[in-house]
Amino acid sequence: MSKAYPIAIAVSLIYLVLYVILGVTGVLFYLETDAEPIGSISGWCERVTAGIFRENANALSNLGFMIAGLLMFKKLTNDEATNSSKNNFTSLNKLSVLYAGAAIYLGPGSMLMHGTHTEWGGWADNLSMVMYILFPWLYNLKEMGRWSSNKFLQVYFSIVIVYAVARWFLGGRLGIGLDLFGLSIGLWVISETLYRFWSPMFRWASGLIGFVVAAVFGITPMEIFSDLETFWWVILFWIPAIFASEKPRVERTYTPWFFMGMASYMIAFAIWLQGQPNNPSIFTEQMCNPDSLIQPHAIWHLLTAYATWCFFMFFRTEKQISQ
Repeated sequence: MSKAYPIAIAVSLIYLVLYVILGVTGVLFYLETDAEPIGSISGWCERVTAGIFRENANALSNLGFMIAGLLMFKKLTNDEATNSSKNNFTSLNKLSVLYAGAAIYLGPGSMLMHGTHTEWGGWADNLSMVMYILFPWLYNLKEMGRWSSNKFLQVYFSIVIVYAVARWFLGGRLGIGLDLFGLSIGLWVISETLYRFWSPMFRWASGLIGFVVAAVFGITPMEIFSDLETFWWVILFWIPAIFASEKPRVERTYTPWFFMGMASYMIAFAIWLQGQPNNPSIFTEQMCNPDSLIQPHAIWHLLTAYATWCFFMFFRTEKQISQ
């Protein structure tokens, strides 16, 4: 574990070098789709170029995730050097390394989509998002379900592998209308609320929080209950209730890092909604300017990269509850 930081730096640099080499030689673009030809405006506003990054700003802004993850590794390594281990996120261990590694992979995953415009790049992008967002809600279930670290890793990687294969062959919603990334956002909020306010009664009521989260993202309860065939997945809002059988033995401090992370993500999401061609803007002018160096989607990347750092710092506040 002590070599985690230099290994993370080396792997990140090797990825970037390989990307440039394969991009210059054209290998990356052999399976490029025809949906967004050179010179057109991409689905994320930026004009498509013939360079090694089809969307320059939207691709390169993903370096923010890689930098955030490397800073996590650096901080964890410094913890080891000073023997300041207090919890899972103030030491190098299986869990903290997985979180930091998932944060780093958000960068290459998204860069492959915005940089190559290939279907496999889109697959890598979505997989990176799922690999990150699975962590926090499963981490909450680990504590409330009294899982060992090894069991957590088994569950995590089982979901990742099954999802990766299923999405490759079945497409974005796995052929069953399931958006695992979006669902996992809801499961995180549900499990985090249950973590903070656990009680036997609230355990089984916690799934109702999912409807609030869905409404925040534009899916109202009326819409859900009028089309349960489409929104069947709301039953999965009760996954935390099933596994969260015990009150947490660890408490967290929510101010400031948790709220800063959520604020950063929600601001980023608002910008994400506006940064598309012909999308009505909540602002006085259309935010999509395809030839600008400053792209809304790139800002989304940078703000969400900062959010991953905020949540990392939030998990570092954990401490055992005095019995």
